[in-house]
Amino acid sequence: MNETEAAADPLADALIAARLFTLAPKVFGGVVLRGSSPARDALIEALAGAIALRRMPGHVDDERLLGGIDIAASLAAGRPIVQKGLIEEAQNGALIIPMAERMDTSVAGRLVQALDDAKAALVMLDDSVEADDSPPTSLMERAAFRCDLAASRQWQGVELPPVPAAGWGHVAPLDDKQLRGLATTAVLLGVDDVRALIFAEAAARGAALLAGRAVAEDADLATAVRLVLAPRATRFPEFEDQQEEQPEPDDSPPDQPPEDQPPPDSNASDPPDDQTQQSQQQDLEELLVEAAKAAIPRDLLEQLAQGNAPRRGSSTGTGQKRKSGMRGKPLGARPGMPRGGARLALIDSLRAAVPWQNVRRREKGMDADAPIIMRKEDLRIRRFEERAARVTIFAVDASGSAAAARLSEAKGAVELMLAQAYVTRSEVALIAFRGATAEVLLPPTRSLTRAKRALSELPGGGGTPLAMGLNAARECADGVIAKGRSASLVILTDGRANITADGQPGRAQANEDAKAAARAIYARGIDSLVVDISARPGPEGAALANAMGGRFLALPRADARMLQQAIQAAQPLGKAA
Repeated sequence: MNETEAAADPLADALIAARLFTLAPKVFGGVVLRGSSPARDALIEALAGAIALRRMPGHVDDERLLGGIDIAASLAAGRPIVQKGLIEEAQNGALIIPMAERMDTSVAGRLVQALDDAKAALVMLDDSVEADDSPPTSLMERAAFRCDLAASRQWQGVELPPVPAAGWGHVAPLDDKQLRGLATTAVLLGVDDVRALIFAEAAARGAALLAGRAVAEDADLATAVRLVLAPRATRFPEFEDQQEEQPEPDDSPPDQPPEDQPPPDSNASDPPDDQTQQSQQQDLEELLVEAAKAAIPRDLLEQLAQGNAPRRGSSTGTGQKRKSGMRGKPLGARPGMPRGGARLALIDSLRAAVPWQNVRRREKGMDADAPIIMRKEDLRIRRFEERAARVTIFAVDASGSAAAARLSEAKGAVELMLAQAYVTRSEVALIAFRGATAEVLLPPTRSLTRAKRALSELPGGGGTPLAMGLNAARECADGVIAKGRSASLVILTDGRANITADGQPGRAQANEDAKAAARAIYARGIDSLVVDISARPGPEGAALANAMGGRFLALPRADARMLQQAIQAAQPLGKAA
């Protein structure tokens, strides 16, 4: 398959990445396969036929991952029996990690250490739905290849040919021109991770090895850019012509050689001059940039061209994480006493006690088959991680002639978000401010019936008490946070205040009060988003968002669904408590 076909078919690129990965799994660190599809299943099956894959369960603990004491075998033998961990079991292959986007940070830290020590290689399956979700960044940076197979509809005949018998020593290292070409392309794409360049150099040599070449060619470098650098792009690549200015011609006659010196041989092969080398370097860099553009999906390319770099994280953004002793996602056990609602982790407690049994029995003069001696320091308690509900608080400017449009779109967005409330564990509140008041029309709820009843008749018209609306939104957010939930504000306004915080008219004082209210929100660290859906957005909305330390969106032609999508895209990622 030629390069154009490979670039157009995500499965073809994924096959090339998989072949390179099987050449040297620990050199490339890992491969991320995004999007559940028959194509991905077929590729995983082909990978399993090429190298040994060991599946890692989602809630793996440290002992199973890193190895530790085998409780049953130790009790039967009367001495500590050490069992291998998953990392050691996958030494000659790779660990395959389903739902890697849900991986706990502590597990990710263990895997990062194993990758840095060249003791592991990973195949991460990314099943996230939102574009901003992904496996932990620390692991993504250490995985050479990222392949999105969600849109691939081809899966038949997927197989990986055996790797060539020749090793890495068969391919010469890249020369300075090729290395400069990769580095320049990385800069133009906004890739600032040195690991990416190391992976790209290895991928170029690996591509040459797969093609049976002893020296990497331009096509091999283009493959490396397409597979390694393009998926990491954070900005649109714009290549600037950097040719040096030509010197002005000299009208003076050329210097004549001495009579006793023979004329230069015109047939001699002189090395290329600096200008020729620079032209060749620029041609290579243009080729690599075009290869990167061809590999970036069209929608992402348009985002990069507009300066919107994709946000990546390892959280779903549904709410902050908090530690719990009773319920939630299981985490590793820790030393502690089972009191105050904490549960005893029996197996982990036994595992901590077993290695000391011989010593303790000798101290007490007991036989080797005596019961296990437990001490306070052996006790372990279970830990859980519970994700708090997120409450999105809408503060809607219901003043002026544009109130009807703003309220209509806000009502639609609230209803759309509540339709997903039970899935995302989210709630919605609504505050409307107009005239000389700011009223909580809908307290935090996930009840769609209650919301529709409260939203059926919203008031509109009057002045703009922006400071009142911001203060009411902050107070509502404080109440939400006090109950252990996450709060984010969505302010629908044009930012043009004309009613002061005490309900008096006056544009200058109203703007000062609004700035003070915005700074109070910033001081509390509350996530915020200002959306201006007026026909002609002005600078006031952006200034308000800046004072709040939040984001700003100008959506003059937004409908309810567009507003909902914009809010979800701009909402912050969850943060570990």
